[in-house]
Amino acid sequence: MSSPDHDHVVEDGTGDHQAFSQKPLNGKKLSWQKLRRHDSSDIESAQIQGHHHAHNSKGTVEWSVILHLAFQSLGVVYGDIGTSPLYVYASTFSDGEIKHNDDILGVLSLIFYTLTLIPLLKYVFIVLRANDNGDGGTFALYSLLCRYAKVGLIPSQEAEDREVSTFKLDLPNNRLLLASKLKSKLENSKLAKFFLLFATMLGTSMVIGDGVLTPCISVLSAVRGIKEATSSMTEERIVWISVAILVCLFMIQRFGTDKVGYSFAPIICVWFGLIAGIGVYNFFKFDPSVVKAINPNYIIDYFERNKKHAWVSLGGVVLAITGTEALFADVGHFTVRSIQISMCSVVYPALILAYTGQASFLRKHNELVKDTFYKSIPHALYWPMFGVAILASIIASQAMISGTFSIIQQSLSLGCFPRVKIVHTSAKYEGQVYIPEVNYLLMLACVGVTVGFKSTTKIGNAYGIAVVFVMTLTSAFLVLIMIMIWKTHILLVISYVLVICTVEFLYLSSVLYKFDRGGYLPLAFAMLLMAIMYTWNDVYRRKYLYELDHKISPEKVKEIAADTDCCRIPGLAIFYSELVHGIPPIFKHYVENVPALHSVLVFVSIKSLPISKVPVEERIIFRRIKPDELNVFRCVVRYGYTDARNEHEPFERMLVDRLEEFIREDSMFRAMVCNNQKDGEIDDGSGNDDNVNEDSKQAEAEKQVDAMEREIEVVEKAWQAGVVHLMGENEVIAGKGANIGKKILIDYAYNFLKRNLRQTEKVFDIPHKRMLKVGMTYEL
Repeated sequence: MSSPDHDHVVEDGTGDHQAFSQKPLNGKKLSWQKLRRHDSSDIESAQIQGHHHAHNSKGTVEWSVILHLAFQSLGVVYGDIGTSPLYVYASTFSDGEIKHNDDILGVLSLIFYTLTLIPLLKYVFIVLRANDNGDGGTFALYSLLCRYAKVGLIPSQEAEDREVSTFKLDLPNNRLLLASKLKSKLENSKLAKFFLLFATMLGTSMVIGDGVLTPCISVLSAVRGIKEATSSMTEERIVWISVAILVCLFMIQRFGTDKVGYSFAPIICVWFGLIAGIGVYNFFKFDPSVVKAINPNYIIDYFERNKKHAWVSLGGVVLAITGTEALFADVGHFTVRSIQISMCSVVYPALILAYTGQASFLRKHNELVKDTFYKSIPHALYWPMFGVAILASIIASQAMISGTFSIIQQSLSLGCFPRVKIVHTSAKYEGQVYIPEVNYLLMLACVGVTVGFKSTTKIGNAYGIAVVFVMTLTSAFLVLIMIMIWKTHILLVISYVLVICTVEFLYLSSVLYKFDRGGYLPLAFAMLLMAIMYTWNDVYRRKYLYELDHKISPEKVKEIAADTDCCRIPGLAIFYSELVHGIPPIFKHYVENVPALHSVLVFVSIKSLPISKVPVEERIIFRRIKPDELNVFRCVVRYGYTDARNEHEPFERMLVDRLEEFIREDSMFRAMVCNNQKDGEIDDGSGNDDNVNEDSKQAEAEKQVDAMEREIEVVEKAWQAGVVHLMGENEVIAGKGANIGKKILIDYAYNFLKRNLRQTEKVFDIPHKRMLKVGMTYEL
């Protein structure tokens, strides 16, 4: 906050400004900090201190909760990566032949270093640090960049946004100029802004595509195992049993991650225990010397012997880390510490032991590489392991389904996805969500892929592309965050790029080789999803800019309210809009058709911040529209991308309470300004006018209190008379002279999405009996 001697500027709502000087009040204990001015936008640039309350952040949860979440995460996050031992060696040696016995050591070394570098080092110890107040995924990284640099494409930023306690980031210092330079380049380049948004959409689409492919390959693999147990299983039966299991899997999603996690976690715990135990058994029984695969020289020898074939086989090795993005995408369902504990103590050791044991087995049985997993199981454990493997393969689908829900919730808040209903499934753990529409669309997509492909081979080829694409994009965002926000030493950034990024690009080049053998599937999904996301975001942005260009000035509102032909009726009217700066044009359209205004008007702007959560006490800010007797207010309701918008407390009641609170604080604020001015005008240093000064301030204080009480009474009477919610039912069409592409984008694609998806009143649970829709056509 500025020093007490500095002047401040107050905006009175009409665009006029007046200066005042902050001086101590005689005999007063009030201070600026005690006035919660962060709920008012009158001081556009004030640095408010002392209003940050302790929030139940995920960084301060108790150890008992962390351990519970760590246990839950086993059933939700690791099903995919945990079931990779079922098919990694078979996919790597896809022709079923091991040409040299040391090739096994080369592949084991590749698996070991890939698991260590990507899931463990990159994700668990680096990427998880880039969470956005506990939430992860591609949009979490994008939101961090949007908060630090002005790279958003919608001009809705306000000075008050930076005062939200969960919004703040470290600013660049003079020691490292690279952060400032990079920030400046991003902010001044429209191409860079579009590219960042495009990359974010691509990463999101790939994760959602992964959420489609994971259930398909996991369930098909499980059911095909039944075919080995009984010869009566035909291909057609396998497909339809898989479809039935998929439908059941998606139907249980509505119970929430909490219940699903507790149901699945014990099975996955047993799974990890069994694969680790069998790995140790095979290691000692067949060939303990495989431990020398820790020497990376075996990787070099493997490539020298096999040349192009070794490079192509990387597409099989990369399947050992499928589902790794779920570590980051699902962190919002759990905590960073719980993910780190479960990965380091259970998952990573179990996987290393499982792959090492299989390598020991293969050193003695080269010819059994096609069925490595089942053939390496001791005979006594075969059937128990078979049953657990089927369950674990089905559970593997859960990881990316949960991740898909999280990442769509984030993209929706930034205007990059059509409105869908977000259901918060756990009152105990924040961040656990379920999206009904997306769940059913994922189910239909999974059924379609399963029925269409009928084989895990092509799905497996597609699988790697989706996984490595997302990992590569995550690394690109992470490098920007390292430089701009963390201000990491440049040598460490270069080391990250040379080690992690080089490995990922090598794997990406390998999986793209299989593009024509099913690899096109995730890219086709991504293009479809990106078309939906781009269509919605582009028109959303055009519509916002149209409202910004045609907004109504406070003077015009004053003129409308003072018009004798426009009568004032009892009640409270709430006008909803996404326009943050100004009054939306829908208001003028409404008054022209209905020449009656309620006694209190509140223009509510629903605003999404590039942040995961906005504390409830910092959610609503108000502005006045002058003069005061009009009883017209502007209100901005700010949400993070993981905040629930259909609170148990009725929105209108919360709005009225905050409005009355704002009126009280505003009255106190004005009294302090007035008293400070009187101190400067009356006090001549002689002390003769002290009594006059005190009497004058007392009279002014009583006047302010009377005005405040009258205004609160007006609001209460309006609330009791009834609340009307006025929604803009905007029809969006392409403007005259628009080209064919723009017409298709707006008139057909966007309007189709708008007609078939959830509207604003459903998102906010606005009562239909008190809702009035005002139609208006926007020509974009």
